[in-house]
Amino acid sequence: LSCLKYVKDSGLSTIELMGYDLEVDAGAPIWKLPWDQTTDEQAERAAWRAKVEPEKLFADVRALYADHGVDIHILKPECNLDGRDAQTDEEIEYWFKAAKALGATAMTRELPNLKNPAAVEKGLRRLAKFCDRYDIDIAFHNHTQLNATTYDGPLFDWSERFKINFDIAHYVAANEDDPLDFIRKYHDRLASIHVKDRTTKAHKARTTPFGEGDTPLKEMFALLQKEKWIVPCDIEMEYIIPVGSDAVGEVCRARRYCRSVIEG
Repeated sequence: LSCLKYVKDSGLSTIELMGYDLEVDAGAPIWKLPWDQTTDEQAERAAWRAKVEPEKLFADVRALYADHGVDIHILKPECNLDGRDAQTDEEIEYWFKAAKALGATAMTRELPNLKNPAAVEKGLRRLAKFCDRYDIDIAFHNHTQLNATTYDGPLFDWSERFKINFDIAHYVAANEDDPLDFIRKYHDRLASIHVKDRTTKAHKARTTPFGEGDTPLKEMFALLQKEKWIVPCDIEMEYIIPVGSDAVGEVCRARRYCRSVIEG
């Protein structure tokens, strides 16, 4: 239960829980990250999933986190849910049942390639049916492929359950326009915001400790407060941890920074 301990030690009360951490806390075999697992180990994990009852198993995980004052508001599955033909209903439902049992309101997945919408529409429309059935949103996460017009295409027409998990720092690293304009435009579709700091392309798009990059975090929090837009903001730790520190220490540092700019 190291994930829960780290969250508590960081002074946080909400989390976007990774599917790998969820399953480890629930007693799954193979304590390796997905990309480190062999084919046989992946098969063993899949066999474990097929045998468990997600509704009960993950309700117990939810209760454990709740007992320690931590809310799981979003789940990031271990697979990239896309509704393609190769994904069985059982595989998709496993993660929706897990999210429902956890009390999560959404699941995150990578933003699809919307330059070719026809290639992804069928799968995402299929996925939307599960969203409706389980009352769970899908929040699309961006790296540096997102720009101000990405969502002008048809994706939101396919389902009202499709939302945005906006990574503001990746946006700053990839674009020259104001990310706050993106928030203003899509505030009603934001499921959450990943909060970290990066520099612009002109400054080599580096990931930095909070307050040392070009990401307008202070202005972002001020905008959300002013407009009374309630959007969960999750600290994401991606920069190289300084010598003498550790991940928990750096998350605590980030939390203190966020609190300081929020409180002014």
